[in-house]
Amino acid sequence: MISSSKIKSVDFYRKIPRDLTEASLSGAGLSIAAALCMVFLFGMELNSYMSVSTSTSVIVDKSSDGDYLRMDFNISFPALSCEFASVDVSDVLGTNRLNLTKTIHKFSIDSNLTPTGAEFQSGTSTDHIKHGNEAHEESIEGCVVLTTQNFDKYAHQFAITVVNFYAPWCYWSQRLRPSWEKAAKIIKERYDPETDGRIVMGKVDCTAEGDLCRRHHIQGYPSIRIFRKGSDVRSDHGHHEHESYYGDRDTESLIKTMEHLVAYLPSESQKLAFEEKSSVARNIKRPAPSAGGCRIEGYVRVKKVPGNLIVSARSDAHSFDASQMNMSHVINHLSFGRKVSPRVMSDVKRLIPYVGSSHDRLNGRSFINAQDLGANVTMEHYLQIVKTEVITRKDYKLIEEYEYTAHSSVAQSLHIPVAKFHLELSPMQVLITENQKSFSHFITNVCAIIGGIFTVAGIMDSILHNTIRLMKKVELGKNF
Repeated sequence: MISSSKIKSVDFYRKIPRDLTEASLSGAGLSIAAALCMVFLFGMELNSYMSVSTSTSVIVDKSSDGDYLRMDFNISFPALSCEFASVDVSDVLGTNRLNLTKTIHKFSIDSNLTPTGAEFQSGTSTDHIKHGNEAHEESIEGCVVLTTQNFDKYAHQFAITVVNFYAPWCYWSQRLRPSWEKAAKIIKERYDPETDGRIVMGKVDCTAEGDLCRRHHIQGYPSIRIFRKGSDVRSDHGHHEHESYYGDRDTESLIKTMEHLVAYLPSESQKLAFEEKSSVARNIKRPAPSAGGCRIEGYVRVKKVPGNLIVSARSDAHSFDASQMNMSHVINHLSFGRKVSPRVMSDVKRLIPYVGSSHDRLNGRSFINAQDLGANVTMEHYLQIVKTEVITRKDYKLIEEYEYTAHSSVAQSLHIPVAKFHLELSPMQVLITENQKSFSHFITNVCAIIGGIFTVAGIMDSILHNTIRLMKKVELGKNF
Protein backbone atom coordinates (compact mmCIF):
# COMPACT_ATOMS: atom_id res chain seq x y z
CA MET A 1 0.00 0.00 0.00
CA ILE A 2 1.24 3.48 -0.89
CA SER A 3 0.91 5.84 2.01
CA SER A 4 -0.94 9.13 1.68
CA SER A 5 2.24 11.05 2.49
CA LYS A 6 3.95 9.63 -0.61
CA ILE A 7 0.95 10.55 -2.74
CA LYS A 8 1.04 14.11 -1.37
CA SER A 9 4.68 14.43 -2.41
CA VAL A 10 3.70 14.62 -6.11
CA ASP A 11 1.35 17.55 -5.51
CA PHE A 12 2.16 20.32 -8.03
CA TYR A 13 0.02 22.82 -6.17
CA ARG A 14 1.40 22.96 -2.64
CA LYS A 15 -0.63 25.11 -0.28
CA ILE A 16 0.61 27.92 1.88
CA PRO A 17 -1.19 28.29 5.19
CA ARG A 18 -3.67 31.13 5.05
CA ASP A 19 -2.29 32.78 8.17
CA LEU A 20 1.08 33.15 6.38
CA THR A 21 -0.43 35.21 3.54
CA GLU A 22 -1.83 38.68 3.46
CA ALA A 23 -4.21 40.46 1.13
CA SER A 24 -3.56 43.89 -0.30
CA LEU A 25 -5.60 46.53 -2.14
CA SER A 26 -3.25 46.44 -5.11
CA GLY A 27 -3.61 42.65 -5.34
CA ALA A 28 -7.39 42.94 -5.15
CA GLY A 29 -7.39 45.50 -7.97
CA LEU A 30 -5.18 43.35 -10.14
CA SER A 31 -7.35 40.29 -9.41
CA ILE A 32 -10.52 42.12 -10.52
CA ALA A 33 -8.78 43.43 -13.65
CA ALA A 34 -7.42 39.95 -14.44
CA ALA A 35 -10.88 38.38 -14.00
CA LEU A 36 -12.44 40.93 -16.36
CA CYS A 37 -9.73 40.28 -18.94
CA MET A 38 -10.32 36.53 -18.66
CA VAL A 39 -14.07 36.95 -19.21
CA PHE A 40 -13.53 39.31 -22.17
CA LEU A 41 -10.96 37.11 -23.91
CA PHE A 42 -13.03 33.99 -23.23
CA GLY A 43 -16.01 35.66 -24.95
CA MET A 44 -13.85 36.62 -27.92
CA GLU A 45 -12.52 33.08 -28.22
CA LEU A 46 -16.02 31.60 -27.93
CA ASN A 47 -17.32 33.97 -30.63
CA SER A 48 -14.43 32.99 -32.91
CA TYR A 49 -15.18 29.32 -32.31
CA MET A 50 -18.89 29.75 -33.07
CA SER A 51 -18.39 31.95 -36.17
CA VAL A 52 -17.98 30.51 -39.68
CA SER A 53 -14.68 30.78 -41.49
CA THR A 54 -14.01 29.77 -45.06
CA SER A 55 -11.05 29.25 -47.31
CA THR A 56 -11.07 29.94 -51.05
CA SER A 57 -9.02 28.10 -53.63
CA VAL A 58 -8.89 27.91 -57.42
CA ILE A 59 -8.77 24.41 -58.90
CA VAL A 60 -9.33 22.75 -62.27
CA ASP A 61 -13.07 22.47 -62.96
CA LYS A 62 -14.36 19.10 -61.74
CA SER A 63 -17.99 19.69 -62.58
CA SER A 64 -20.52 17.02 -61.79
CA ASP A 65 -22.99 18.34 -64.40
CA GLY A 66 -21.19 16.86 -67.39
CA ASP A 67 -19.94 18.46 -70.58
CA TYR A 68 -22.97 20.69 -71.10
CA LEU A 69 -24.03 23.86 -69.34
CA ARG A 70 -27.62 25.06 -69.08
CA MET A 71 -28.28 28.69 -70.02
CA ASP A 72 -31.61 30.21 -68.94
CA PHE A 73 -32.77 33.49 -70.44
CA ASN A 74 -35.76 35.79 -70.80
CA ILE A 75 -35.14 38.59 -73.30
CA SER A 76 -37.60 41.11 -74.74
CA PHE A 77 -37.12 42.52 -78.26
CA PRO A 78 -39.52 45.46 -78.82
CA ALA A 79 -38.87 45.55 -82.59
CA LEU A 80 -38.30 41.89 -83.58
CA SER A 81 -41.37 39.93 -84.67
CA CYS A 82 -41.94 36.46 -83.22
CA GLU A 83 -42.68 35.32 -86.78
CA PHE A 84 -38.99 35.43 -87.68
CA ALA A 85 -37.21 35.47 -84.30
CA SER A 86 -34.67 32.65 -84.22
CA VAL A 87 -32.38 31.38 -81.44
CA ASP A 88 -29.15 29.82 -82.72
CA VAL A 89 -26.25 28.16 -80.89
CA SER A 90 -22.71 27.59 -82.20
CA ASP A 91 -19.30 26.81 -80.72
CA VAL A 92 -15.65 26.32 -81.69
CA LEU A 93 -16.09 22.53 -81.97
CA GLY A 94 -18.36 22.94 -84.98
CA THR A 95 -21.77 22.80 -83.33
CA ASN A 96 -24.27 24.90 -85.26
CA ARG A 97 -27.90 24.53 -84.18
CA LEU A 98 -30.34 26.90 -85.89
CA ASN A 99 -33.79 28.08 -84.84
CA LEU A 100 -34.14 26.10 -81.62
CA THR A 101 -37.78 25.64 -80.64
CA LYS A 102 -38.08 22.66 -78.27
CA THR A 103 -37.15 24.57 -75.10
CA ILE A 104 -37.90 28.08 -76.38
CA HIS A 105 -41.15 30.02 -75.94
CA LYS A 106 -42.14 33.21 -77.74
CA PHE A 107 -44.73 35.81 -76.77
CA SER A 108 -45.75 38.79 -78.89
CA ILE A 109 -45.21 42.07 -77.05
CA ASP A 110 -45.88 45.70 -77.84
CA SER A 111 -43.41 48.58 -77.66
CA ASN A 112 -43.95 48.77 -73.88
CA LEU A 113 -42.92 45.10 -73.49
CA THR A 114 -46.49 44.16 -72.55
CA PRO A 115 -47.65 40.72 -73.79
CA THR A 116 -50.48 40.92 -76.34
CA GLY A 117 -51.76 37.38 -76.20
CA ALA A 118 -50.96 33.73 -75.64
CA GLU A 119 -47.72 32.05 -76.65
CA PHE A 120 -46.85 32.53 -80.31
CA GLN A 121 -46.91 29.19 -82.10
CA SER A 122 -44.22 28.94 -84.75
CA GLY A 123 -45.60 25.70 -86.20
CA THR A 124 -43.65 23.14 -88.20
CA SER A 125 -41.10 24.86 -90.37
CA THR A 126 -40.74 23.70 -93.96
CA ASP A 127 -37.29 23.04 -95.32
CA HIS A 128 -38.27 24.13 -98.82
CA ILE A 129 -41.11 26.25 -100.16
CA LYS A 130 -42.02 25.46 -103.75
CA HIS A 131 -42.17 28.37 -106.18
CA GLY A 132 -43.70 28.52 -109.63
CA ASN A 133 -41.73 28.26 -112.86
CA GLU A 134 -43.78 30.88 -114.70
CA ALA A 135 -41.87 33.43 -116.66
CA HIS A 136 -42.06 36.99 -115.44
CA GLU A 137 -44.90 38.36 -117.54
CA GLU A 138 -45.42 42.08 -117.11
CA SER A 139 -48.81 41.91 -118.82
CA ILE A 140 -50.37 39.77 -116.08
CA GLU A 141 -51.89 42.03 -113.44
CA GLY A 142 -54.55 40.08 -111.62
CA CYS A 143 -54.34 41.44 -108.07
CA VAL A 144 -55.39 44.74 -106.55
CA VAL A 145 -52.76 47.32 -105.63
CA LEU A 146 -53.41 48.26 -102.01
CA THR A 147 -52.31 51.47 -100.33
CA THR A 148 -52.85 53.18 -97.01
CA GLN A 149 -55.85 54.99 -98.52
CA ASN A 150 -57.76 51.98 -99.89
CA PHE A 151 -56.62 49.08 -97.66
CA ASP A 152 -59.43 49.32 -95.09
CA LYS A 153 -62.00 49.74 -97.89
CA TYR A 154 -61.10 46.39 -99.46
CA ALA A 155 -60.64 44.64 -96.10
CA HIS A 156 -64.19 45.59 -95.08
CA GLN A 157 -65.76 45.04 -98.51
CA PHE A 158 -64.66 41.44 -99.10
CA ALA A 159 -65.16 38.46 -96.79
CA ILE A 160 -61.55 37.40 -97.35
CA THR A 161 -58.68 39.65 -98.37
CA VAL A 162 -55.36 37.93 -99.09
CA VAL A 163 -52.46 40.37 -99.25
CA ASN A 164 -48.89 39.97 -100.47
CA PHE A 165 -46.64 42.44 -98.61
CA TYR A 166 -43.52 42.61 -100.76
CA ALA A 167 -40.44 44.63 -101.62
CA PRO A 168 -39.42 45.06 -105.29
CA TRP A 169 -35.74 44.44 -104.52
CA CYS A 170 -36.44 41.18 -102.65
CA TYR A 171 -35.39 37.99 -104.48
CA TRP A 172 -38.22 35.94 -102.97
CA SER A 173 -40.76 38.63 -103.81
CA GLN A 174 -39.59 38.58 -107.41
CA ARG A 175 -39.97 34.79 -107.54
CA LEU A 176 -43.47 34.99 -106.06
CA ARG A 177 -44.76 37.75 -108.33
CA PRO A 178 -45.66 35.77 -111.53
CA SER A 179 -47.37 33.00 -109.55
CA TRP A 180 -49.21 35.51 -107.39
CA GLU A 181 -50.43 37.59 -110.31
CA LYS A 182 -51.55 34.52 -112.28
CA ALA A 183 -53.35 33.04 -109.27
CA ALA A 184 -55.01 36.39 -108.56
CA LYS A 185 -56.26 36.62 -112.14
CA ILE A 186 -57.74 33.11 -112.02
CA ILE A 187 -59.42 33.75 -108.65
CA LYS A 188 -60.79 37.03 -109.96
CA GLU A 189 -62.34 35.21 -112.92
CA ARG A 190 -63.85 32.48 -110.70
CA TYR A 191 -65.08 34.83 -107.98
CA ASP A 192 -65.99 38.05 -109.72
CA PRO A 193 -65.58 40.91 -107.20
CA GLU A 194 -68.63 42.65 -108.63
CA THR A 195 -71.03 39.69 -108.30
CA ASP A 196 -69.46 37.27 -105.80
CA GLY A 197 -67.52 39.50 -103.39
CA ARG A 198 -66.14 36.70 -101.23
CA ILE A 199 -62.41 36.99 -101.90
CA VAL A 200 -59.87 39.37 -103.34
CA MET A 201 -56.11 39.09 -103.71
CA GLY A 202 -54.00 42.21 -103.33
CA LYS A 203 -50.44 43.40 -102.92
CA VAL A 204 -48.66 46.12 -100.95
CA ASP A 205 -45.30 47.58 -101.94
CA CYS A 206 -43.61 48.07 -98.55
CA THR A 207 -40.99 50.39 -99.98
CA ALA A 208 -43.78 52.81 -100.92
CA GLU A 209 -46.25 52.03 -98.11
CA GLY A 210 -43.92 51.83 -95.13
CA ASP A 211 -46.50 52.98 -92.57
CA LEU A 212 -49.04 50.40 -93.74
CA CYS A 213 -46.49 47.58 -93.52
CA ARG A 214 -45.36 48.68 -90.08
CA ARG A 215 -48.97 48.78 -88.94
CA HIS A 216 -49.24 45.09 -89.79
CA HIS A 217 -45.81 44.29 -88.31
CA ILE A 218 -44.23 43.23 -91.61
CA GLN A 219 -40.52 42.54 -91.14
CA GLY A 220 -39.78 39.94 -93.82
CA TYR A 221 -40.60 39.93 -97.54
CA PRO A 222 -42.78 38.56 -98.94
CA SER A 223 -45.30 38.17 -96.10
CA ILE A 224 -48.70 36.82 -97.11
CA ARG A 225 -51.53 37.75 -94.76
CA ILE A 226 -55.12 36.48 -94.74
CA PHE A 227 -57.69 38.99 -93.43
CA ARG A 228 -61.27 37.95 -92.69
CA LYS A 229 -64.08 40.46 -92.58
CA GLY A 230 -65.37 40.83 -89.03
CA SER A 231 -62.33 39.26 -87.33
CA ASP A 232 -59.87 42.01 -88.12
CA VAL A 233 -60.73 44.09 -85.07
CA ARG A 234 -58.48 46.30 -83.05
CA SER A 235 -57.82 45.13 -79.50
CA ASP A 236 -56.64 47.12 -76.52
CA HIS A 237 -53.10 46.88 -77.88
CA GLY A 238 -54.09 48.08 -81.34
CA HIS A 239 -53.15 44.89 -83.19
CA HIS A 240 -55.04 43.08 -85.95
CA GLU A 241 -56.25 39.50 -85.73
CA HIS A 242 -55.35 37.70 -88.94
CA GLU A 243 -53.29 34.79 -90.24
CA SER A 244 -50.01 34.29 -92.04
CA TYR A 245 -49.61 31.97 -95.01
CA TYR A 246 -46.50 29.75 -94.98
CA GLY A 247 -47.32 27.31 -97.77
CA ASP A 248 -45.93 26.77 -101.24
CA ARG A 249 -45.85 29.75 -103.57
CA ASP A 250 -46.53 28.22 -106.96
CA THR A 251 -49.75 29.07 -108.82
CA GLU A 252 -51.44 25.72 -108.22
CA SER A 253 -50.85 25.80 -104.44
CA LEU A 254 -52.01 29.41 -104.18
CA ILE A 255 -55.22 28.72 -106.09
CA LYS A 256 -55.89 25.60 -104.01
CA THR A 257 -55.46 27.63 -100.81
CA MET A 258 -57.81 30.37 -102.02
CA GLU A 259 -60.40 27.72 -102.90
CA HIS A 260 -60.15 26.31 -99.39
CA LEU A 261 -60.61 29.75 -97.90
CA VAL A 262 -63.77 30.39 -99.91
CA ALA A 263 -65.22 26.89 -99.49
CA TYR A 264 -66.55 27.33 -95.96
CA LEU A 265 -67.81 30.91 -96.21
CA PRO A 266 -71.57 30.12 -96.45
CA SER A 267 -71.94 28.91 -92.83
CA GLU A 268 -69.88 28.81 -89.66
CA SER A 269 -70.66 25.10 -89.07
CA GLN A 270 -69.32 24.22 -92.49
CA LYS A 271 -66.27 26.26 -91.73
CA LEU A 272 -65.52 24.28 -88.56
CA ALA A 273 -66.05 20.95 -90.27
CA PHE A 274 -63.84 21.95 -93.14
CA GLU A 275 -61.05 23.09 -90.82
CA GLU A 276 -61.07 19.73 -89.03
CA LYS A 277 -60.72 17.82 -92.30
CA SER A 278 -58.25 20.05 -94.03
CA SER A 279 -54.66 19.27 -93.08
CA VAL A 280 -53.56 21.85 -95.60
CA ALA A 281 -55.18 24.64 -93.62
CA ARG A 282 -53.48 23.56 -90.44
CA ASN A 283 -50.03 23.32 -91.99
CA ILE A 284 -49.88 26.44 -94.12
CA LYS A 285 -51.85 28.96 -92.05
CA ARG A 286 -50.96 30.15 -88.57
CA PRO A 287 -51.95 33.23 -86.56
CA ALA A 288 -49.95 36.25 -87.62
CA PRO A 289 -47.91 38.06 -84.96
CA SER A 290 -50.21 40.38 -83.03
CA ALA A 291 -47.50 42.92 -82.29
CA GLY A 292 -44.14 44.04 -83.62
CA GLY A 293 -42.08 42.78 -80.69
CA CYS A 294 -41.25 39.44 -79.13
CA ARG A 295 -40.29 38.10 -75.71
CA ILE A 296 -38.12 35.01 -75.99
CA GLU A 297 -37.72 32.83 -72.93
CA GLY A 298 -36.52 29.34 -72.17
CA TYR A 299 -33.16 27.60 -71.98
CA VAL A 300 -30.50 25.97 -74.12
CA ARG A 301 -27.71 23.55 -73.29
CA VAL A 302 -24.31 24.58 -74.59
CA LYS A 303 -20.99 22.76 -74.55
CA LYS A 304 -18.40 24.00 -72.08
CA VAL A 305 -16.25 25.53 -74.77
CA PRO A 306 -16.18 29.02 -76.29
CA GLY A 307 -19.35 29.56 -78.28
CA ASN A 308 -22.21 31.90 -79.16
CA LEU A 309 -25.90 32.31 -78.52
CA ILE A 310 -27.41 34.39 -81.32
CA VAL A 311 -30.89 35.87 -81.59
CA SER A 312 -31.74 37.10 -85.08
CA ALA A 313 -34.38 37.27 -87.80
CA ARG A 314 -34.15 34.09 -89.87
CA SER A 315 -36.10 32.57 -92.75
CA ASP A 316 -35.21 30.39 -95.71
CA ALA A 317 -37.84 32.02 -97.93
CA HIS A 318 -37.96 35.67 -96.88
CA SER A 319 -35.75 38.71 -97.27
CA PHE A 320 -35.10 41.35 -94.63
CA ASP A 321 -34.34 45.03 -94.93
CA ALA A 322 -31.27 45.35 -92.71
CA SER A 323 -31.71 49.12 -92.47
CA GLN A 324 -35.10 48.57 -90.83
CA MET A 325 -34.01 45.86 -88.38
CA ASN A 326 -33.67 46.97 -84.77
CA MET A 327 -32.18 44.49 -82.30
CA SER A 328 -32.71 46.61 -79.19
CA HIS A 329 -33.51 44.38 -76.24
CA VAL A 330 -34.11 44.19 -72.52
CA ILE A 331 -32.58 41.28 -70.61
CA ASN A 332 -35.15 40.27 -68.01
CA HIS A 333 -33.09 37.28 -66.90
CA LEU A 334 -29.91 35.51 -67.91
CA SER A 335 -28.14 32.89 -65.81
CA PHE A 336 -26.18 29.65 -66.10
CA GLY A 337 -26.34 26.29 -64.38
CA ARG A 338 -28.99 24.79 -62.18
CA LYS A 339 -31.53 27.15 -60.69
CA VAL A 340 -30.77 27.86 -57.03
CA SER A 341 -33.78 28.16 -54.72
CA PRO A 342 -34.11 31.41 -52.72
CA ARG A 343 -33.84 29.48 -49.42
CA VAL A 344 -30.56 27.84 -50.40
CA MET A 345 -29.18 31.12 -51.73
CA SER A 346 -30.14 32.81 -48.44
CA ASP A 347 -28.24 30.12 -46.49
CA VAL A 348 -25.22 30.56 -48.75
CA LYS A 349 -25.23 34.34 -48.35
CA ARG A 350 -25.17 33.95 -44.58
CA LEU A 351 -22.09 31.81 -45.06
CA ILE A 352 -20.41 33.82 -47.84
CA PRO A 353 -22.14 37.20 -48.38
CA TYR A 354 -20.55 37.92 -51.76
CA VAL A 355 -21.59 34.66 -53.46
CA GLY A 356 -24.38 35.09 -56.00
CA SER A 357 -23.77 38.78 -56.66
CA SER A 358 -22.68 38.03 -60.25
CA HIS A 359 -25.02 35.09 -60.90
CA ASP A 360 -27.46 37.20 -62.94
CA ARG A 361 -25.72 40.55 -63.28
CA LEU A 362 -27.39 41.41 -66.63
CA ASN A 363 -30.91 41.11 -65.23
CA GLY A 364 -33.04 44.18 -65.88
CA ARG A 365 -30.53 45.89 -68.16
CA SER A 366 -31.65 47.53 -71.40
CA PHE A 367 -29.64 47.74 -74.60
CA ILE A 368 -31.31 50.18 -76.96
CA ASN A 369 -30.08 51.09 -80.41
CA ALA A 370 -29.63 54.86 -80.30
CA GLN A 371 -30.67 56.69 -83.45
CA ASP A 372 -27.25 58.27 -83.91
CA LEU A 373 -25.73 54.80 -84.41
CA GLY A 374 -27.54 54.40 -87.73
CA ALA A 375 -28.75 51.13 -89.26
CA ASN A 376 -27.31 47.60 -89.28
CA VAL A 377 -26.31 47.70 -85.61
CA THR A 378 -25.37 44.39 -84.00
CA MET A 379 -25.34 44.23 -80.20
CA GLU A 380 -22.78 41.91 -78.65
CA HIS A 381 -22.24 40.72 -75.10
CA TYR A 382 -19.00 39.07 -74.00
CA LEU A 383 -19.60 36.78 -71.03
CA GLN A 384 -16.78 35.14 -69.06
CA ILE A 385 -18.22 32.39 -66.89
CA VAL A 386 -16.65 30.87 -63.78
CA LYS A 387 -18.06 28.09 -61.67
CA THR A 388 -18.29 28.56 -57.88
CA GLU A 389 -18.74 25.59 -55.55
CA VAL A 390 -19.43 25.84 -51.81
CA ILE A 391 -18.74 22.88 -49.50
CA THR A 392 -19.79 22.86 -45.81
CA ARG A 393 -17.79 21.56 -42.87
CA LYS A 394 -19.54 18.20 -43.14
CA ASP A 395 -18.38 17.75 -46.76
CA TYR A 396 -21.90 18.52 -47.96
CA LYS A 397 -22.03 20.29 -51.32
CA LEU A 398 -24.29 23.21 -50.54
CA ILE A 399 -24.34 24.88 -53.93
CA GLU A 400 -22.91 24.80 -57.45
CA GLU A 401 -23.44 27.99 -59.37
CA TYR A 402 -21.95 29.90 -62.27
CA GLU A 403 -21.08 33.57 -62.03
CA TYR A 404 -20.05 35.71 -64.96
CA THR A 405 -18.69 39.06 -65.99
CA ALA A 406 -20.29 40.89 -68.89
CA HIS A 407 -18.98 43.46 -71.34
CA SER A 408 -21.36 44.81 -73.97
CA SER A 409 -20.77 46.71 -77.18
CA VAL A 410 -22.45 47.76 -80.42
CA ALA A 411 -20.96 47.38 -83.87
CA GLN A 412 -21.95 48.13 -87.44
CA SER A 413 -22.74 44.99 -89.42
CA LEU A 414 -22.66 44.31 -93.16
CA HIS A 415 -25.36 41.67 -92.76
CA ILE A 416 -28.65 41.38 -90.91
CA PRO A 417 -28.07 42.76 -87.38
CA VAL A 418 -28.25 40.29 -84.49
CA ALA A 419 -28.02 40.13 -80.72
CA LYS A 420 -25.00 37.96 -79.95
CA PHE A 421 -23.84 36.52 -76.64
CA HIS A 422 -20.22 35.32 -76.74
CA LEU A 423 -19.73 32.61 -74.10
CA GLU A 424 -16.31 31.83 -72.68
CA LEU A 425 -16.16 29.30 -69.85
CA SER A 426 -13.14 29.20 -67.57
CA PRO A 427 -11.43 25.79 -67.21
CA MET A 428 -10.89 26.66 -63.54
CA GLN A 429 -13.42 26.85 -60.74
CA VAL A 430 -13.57 28.63 -57.40
CA LEU A 431 -13.86 26.25 -54.44
CA ILE A 432 -15.09 27.75 -51.17
CA THR A 433 -14.76 25.40 -48.19
CA GLU A 434 -16.13 25.97 -44.71
CA ASN A 435 -13.30 25.35 -42.23
CA GLN A 436 -13.89 22.85 -39.42
CA LYS A 437 -12.84 24.34 -36.06
CA SER A 438 -11.37 21.97 -33.46
CA PHE A 439 -12.95 21.87 -29.99
CA SER A 440 -9.62 20.83 -28.49
CA HIS A 441 -8.06 23.94 -30.00
CA PHE A 442 -10.79 26.02 -28.37
CA ILE A 443 -10.13 24.41 -24.93
CA THR A 444 -6.38 24.91 -25.36
CA ASN A 445 -6.86 28.60 -26.10
CA VAL A 446 -9.18 29.01 -23.13
CA CYS A 447 -6.58 27.43 -20.81
CA ALA A 448 -3.89 29.63 -22.32
CA ILE A 449 -6.02 32.70 -21.66
CA ILE A 450 -6.70 31.79 -18.05
CA GLY A 451 -3.15 30.62 -17.28
CA GLY A 452 -1.48 33.46 -19.14
CA ILE A 453 -3.53 36.21 -17.52
CA PHE A 454 -3.15 34.61 -14.06
CA THR A 455 0.63 34.41 -14.48
CA VAL A 456 1.04 37.91 -15.89
CA ALA A 457 -1.19 39.33 -13.16
CA GLY A 458 0.89 37.50 -10.51
CA ILE A 459 4.13 38.95 -11.91
CA MET A 460 2.64 42.45 -11.98
CA ASP A 461 1.37 42.03 -8.42
CA SER A 462 4.79 40.88 -7.22
CA ILE A 463 6.51 43.83 -8.91
CA LEU A 464 3.97 46.27 -7.50
CA HIS A 465 4.16 44.77 -4.01
CA ASN A 466 7.98 44.83 -3.91
CA THR A 467 8.05 48.37 -5.25
CA ILE A 468 5.71 49.57 -2.48
CA ARG A 469 7.79 47.80 0.19
CA LEU A 470 10.99 49.37 -1.16
CA MET A 471 9.42 52.82 -1.14
CA LYS A 472 8.33 52.33 2.49
CA LYS A 473 11.87 51.30 3.51
CA VAL A 474 13.31 54.36 1.85
CA GLU A 475 10.88 56.59 3.73
CA LEU A 476 11.73 54.94 7.08
CA GLY A 477 15.45 55.46 6.39
CA LYS A 478 14.93 59.15 5.83
CA ASN A 479 12.96 59.53 9.02
CA PHE A 480 15.78 58.10 11.06
